[in-house]
Amino acid sequence: MINTSLTQLIPILQLAIGPVILISGVGLLLLTMTNRFGRLLDRSRLLNRERPPADLVEAVQEQIAILHRRAAILRLAIIFGATTVLLVAVLILVLFITALLQIEAGWLIVALFCLSQVSLIGAMVAFIRDMNLSLLAVRLELKR
Repeated sequence: MINTSLTQLIPILQLAIGPVILISGVGLLLLTMTNRFGRLLDRSRLLNRERPPADLVEAVQEQIAILHRRAAILRLAIIFGATTVLLVAVLILVLFITALLQIEAGWLIVALFCLSQVSLIGAMVAFIRDMNLSLLAVRLELKR
């Protein structure tokens, strides 16, 4: 292994700051998504346990169906978000390994970063879809 001095490591640490901040931001998004997911599950269980009057059974079933779709979409958003964090963590690891071993792997670093951004975009698209479905559910409930 090649000896690397502190002065050689400082630029690598500076390079790794951006991805670390990205992990922090995506972590907050994941916290938001998992909180929404938990609330969805609790609401679904509550609606399922309640015995609505006969005239509202269909409306409640429709609400449960929307909640189920939202849960699936949020699960997808959470998976994409977690994949983003995983890819960024691997990116940071690759940055350090390539610097320490003095390997030229710019293509790998670019690929990991691009994949992490595609995953983040997927998470955001799914999250937006969930928000739109939640508005639809509110509209249906207000019609009652």
